[in-house]
Amino acid sequence: MLALLGLAALFASPLWCVAVVVKLVSVALLGRRPDWGVHLLRWSAGMAVAAAVGCSLLSSGAVAFAEHESRSGADSSPAPACRGAEVPRETRLHLVKHRASYFPPGFDCVLDDGTTYESSGVYDALNTCAVVFAVGAGVLAASAGFAAARRDRDRARAVPGADGDPGTPPGDTSGDERHDDRVSGAAGA
Repeated sequence: MLALLGLAALFASPLWCVAVVVKLVSVALLGRRPDWGVHLLRWSAGMAVAAAVGCSLLSSGAVAFAEHESRSGADSSPAPACRGAEVPRETRLHLVKHRASYFPPGFDCVLDDGTTYESSGVYDALNTCAVVFAVGAGVLAASAGFAAARRDRDRARAVPGADGDPGTPPGDTSGDERHDDRVSGAAGA
């Protein structure tokens, strides 16, 4: 099942790339929304999450495929992923089994003395990409939150307060004419 999800992520990755390029081109064009910066940060955080999930699915799918390949067919033992061209012949003679792990995704080959080595695969690269995209999504989401809060503060300052002067902080009545009346007690006279 994970292998099929990995294939789906593989086929969806070009669509993800096209969406990113289209969004970047739309940002460069005129006629943007007034809050395009916050919107772009939020959209980018969502796309980074999608990329992290896609990388995780790709590496988990690769592990599931290697696991399936090691259980199927006449030439399945030791696992074909452990018998790559980069593995010396002496090492291949001592292979006894393999270990598949899905968190984090990896496929390790076990020798007869109990030592392990990583199979030929792209697990480390995909796992690193997933972590980088996840951290990037967190940074982008936090940046979007800070930018939205800053925008809201700027809007609140731009709206005239009860005093009629946008430059005075809320609650400051030092420039109010009725302030003198309230202090002196002559308000009703």
